[in-house]
Amino acid sequence: MKSYLAVLGSPGAWRFLVPAFLARLPYAMLQLGILLLVQWSTGSYGAAGIAAAAAAVAQALAGPQTGRLADRYGQPKVLVPQVAVHAVALGALLVLASAHTSALPLVAAAALAGASVPQVGSMVRARWAHLLGRSERLGTAFALESITDELTFTLAPVLLVALSTGFSPVWALLTALVMVVAGTLVFAAVRGGAPEPIPVRVRSRRGVLRLRGVAVLAVAFVALGTVFGSLQVGITSYTAALGQAAAAGPIYASFSGASFVGGILYGVVRWRIGAPVRLAVTVGLLCATTAALTLAGSIPLLYGGAAMAGFVIAPAVITGYTLVETLVPAEVRTEAFTWLNGSIGLGIATGAAVAGQLVDRVGAPLAFVVPPVTTGLAALLVLLFLRRLRAETGVAEARRPVTVS
Repeated sequence: MKSYLAVLGSPGAWRFLVPAFLARLPYAMLQLGILLLVQWSTGSYGAAGIAAAAAAVAQALAGPQTGRLADRYGQPKVLVPQVAVHAVALGALLVLASAHTSALPLVAAAALAGASVPQVGSMVRARWAHLLGRSERLGTAFALESITDELTFTLAPVLLVALSTGFSPVWALLTALVMVVAGTLVFAAVRGGAPEPIPVRVRSRRGVLRLRGVAVLAVAFVALGTVFGSLQVGITSYTAALGQAAAAGPIYASFSGASFVGGILYGVVRWRIGAPVRLAVTVGLLCATTAALTLAGSIPLLYGGAAMAGFVIAPAVITGYTLVETLVPAEVRTEAFTWLNGSIGLGIATGAAVAGQLVDRVGAPLAFVVPPVTTGLAALLVLLFLRRLRAETGVAEARRPVTVS
């Protein structure tokens, strides 16, 4: 624990970490919250799924642009107007849902709400990179961030469902709105650790994705996102098919809990193996562990398979964030982090959609086919482009006057 205490003892860290956590909790509530809200308003799961997917895709596409602006103009100048737009969009969605309007305006408002979500998680990672530089403690800081993500994605659904069932989905998302506005404004006001804006000098149509290895990592993170999305659908549908629907929550909690433990242990190890190789290994292990779920024919086996997959996924995510920081210059660091965040969100939406179609058309066990296929392809991709992910290449790129439009 000394490694984590040393990171948390960094000057000014707690001042931005506390409001950041408050702002990030609603981030984990948004997609499921929109799903519940639109279904409550329209009575249609189809419309609800489209609205939730629209929010996820809009966030994946708009998030990197937000990161780019933050790198250029500074985090506060981006976060304050962004959270204002998000408040208006989410507020409009709540009003439209309360009025039980048609699906099209709800989908449009959901997309705008997703596109305007404050990218606080990426900006926290950018602050850690600015504070700690390329030291051993940076890997521990990124492990801490993945643990925080895991904690928010564990707590958020519990809070969301409790408010939705106890009151209504409107009250649940209204609570999320208050938290994201308050947390984001306080986070933006804390200047400690925030990197200074860096002007651009060279322009590129493809942006940060043209830098060596970044596109490979973005695709790999889409695959990691499909694990979350497809397991949510698979565990829920398969436990229902086995007549034990109440077991879905505890099983998914075992996945989250194991990921939490895996992230903690991974963050305290001083690795001698390079990050590119670690990424290939962890994604390959994730393929193997998720493949085991396809053979799980009982509740105990589902618990075991979910825990094994969870234990591996956090190290894979941590390695990806650590690796991208070595591949890009400081002037586009936040944008790179938001590409990975958006890729996970896009993967969650894709995994849930594909798994849902397989469940409807073929049967509940087929949902578990999605993760080993996507992560297996991702592991092959990382192996094929291993040389592009070498840290030496990233350092060379960072020394050039490379900036993007």
